[in-house]
Amino acid sequence: MTTVIDDFEAFAAALPERGSIAGLDLGTKTLGVAVSDPARTVASPLETIARKKFTPDVDRLLAIAASRNCVGLLLGLPVNMDGTEGPRAQATRAFARNLANRTPLLIGFWDERLSTAAVERLMISFDTSRKKRAESVDRLAAAYILQGALDRLSAIRRNTAAIPDDRQAESGSSSE
Repeated sequence: MTTVIDDFEAFAAALPERGSIAGLDLGTKTLGVAVSDPARTVASPLETIARKKFTPDVDRLLAIAASRNCVGLLLGLPVNMDGTEGPRAQATRAFARNLANRTPLLIGFWDERLSTAAVERLMISFDTSRKKRAESVDRLAAAYILQGALDRLSAIRRNTAAIPDDRQAESGSSSE
């Protein structure tokens, strides 16, 4: 059993230096899945799982995570526009807690506000048919969510890498 990590920076700090992350867009009928490359630079849409029951859904998800050597799972958290959490966010957190009982992988959250709407607009701009949009929106939303988190991870790594240099400069100037 693993712990679900609420704070994204804490999730980032707990991750090993390399390894893929699976991004998840949890809906009532489907579960969109995207996976990053091991260097965590690019999110790729992978699959939409038609949700049936928790156990078979999680079995499929964990099979995907294992096949891609994932080190963490990141769920899109559907926060309201005012920053509060409603029933969908509570359901996502409950799913994460239950998922934590089935896997040792790190589990975190990323604010998914407007992710599906952004993906829908993009697909419409590409003149994607309604049928094709329905087939792929969940896994594309998962990739959109995951890419946002990967970009933040990259910024955290850059900031963390800069800190030792700053500290060295400070300690060097204070010893003179």
